[in-house]
Amino acid sequence: MLPPSPGGPAAGTPRRGMESPPECRQESPALTEAAAEFLRLIGPEELERCLFAETLEVVAAGDQPRDRAGGQRWVAARWAPYERAGEPVRSCLLVQAGTRSRQDGVPRSSTLKAYVTPQLETLEQEEQERLEVRAHPVERRTHMVSHQHGMTVTKTLREGEAEPQCQSFSYGRAEMWGLLPEGASLLLLRVLACRQAVPSGLIFPAIDTEGHLCTSSYRALGIQRQAVGSVEAEVFVIERATHTSTGISTVWHSSFLPSGHLARLVQVGCPMLVLLQDESILGKTGGVEPPPPFPKQPLDWEEDIQLCSWFLDRKEELQASHATYIQQHPELRVLLADFLQALLLQQPCDPVSFAAQFFARQQPPRTPFASTVAASPPPCHPPANGE
Repeated sequence: MLPPSPGGPAAGTPRRGMESPPECRQESPALTEAAAEFLRLIGPEELERCLFAETLEVVAAGDQPRDRAGGQRWVAARWAPYERAGEPVRSCLLVQAGTRSRQDGVPRSSTLKAYVTPQLETLEQEEQERLEVRAHPVERRTHMVSHQHGMTVTKTLREGEAEPQCQSFSYGRAEMWGLLPEGASLLLLRVLACRQAVPSGLIFPAIDTEGHLCTSSYRALGIQRQAVGSVEAEVFVIERATHTSTGISTVWHSSFLPSGHLARLVQVGCPMLVLLQDESILGKTGGVEPPPPFPKQPLDWEEDIQLCSWFLDRKEELQASHATYIQQHPELRVLLADFLQALLLQQPCDPVSFAAQFFARQQPPRTPFASTVAASPPPCHPPANGE
């Protein structure tokens, strides 16, 4: 069994010969009244408390050898622009997560990136998981995007050097009402943790690892005391479970500090768990500050059309601003020429101190090099008489 990933339940053995049905027709899970009311009552202040980054350690559970696990899990949420062709830019919440670990000596990594509205509606989400099996790596990717007709989910599987296999599902907008995929679920859990309460009957439609509709339920397990590093702290435990149409359920127990930071994550039946080891988080009861930065992710901005466009626009804006300022202040050229001339003539051993004295004595220049003699400090060469 794979360890808990930020992209949802642990995936099982990949299936071969995946087909691409044009549309998935199955009974839609219903959004409960309690869940709909909860979404309506989430305020902007609550969401602001959920915008932080955190890093936890992946360790072996129970009596499993610790060296067979090991790794890190990070989760971050922040405001970010979301833009699609032909649509205006929207301000939404960007949720990112990642896990790196080893299971039975096999490196495994998974990532999640989701754009979510303040109403926890998912605009777009992509999950990726990779198993570095020797000479036969396995990569799974799930991409979902909402549109005016509903949502399309595309699953891609690549095994070794074989051609990727794709499978797509389409759902109507009515079926997507209240849908809570993994990215939105991470935000929901933080909101519940900050409230220290879970309403009864909190059930949302969700999408399982096979791309099918299912339900996701949440309930409180109460306040418990758990270890955080070398100390104990009170945590609020929330149970999240996904229930598929085949009757198979996957259950997680998440323990949260009052600040909303995750202290412990366990997938029931999984040989690994996620633990918070940074004790400094315990002192953060007010405004939430990010812990030490999570592992740096590569950012190839030159390949990102939007980021590259922002960079070029900003570069041109700064160049124009700098040129305008220099044109409005021609004395800058005189001042810089005056200083450079004095520096080259005196050749002081400490150019920084020389510059400080030079500009401290400098008067507004009238002609080029007019103040060089008056502003130049004595050279640092020792006098000939030894005084």
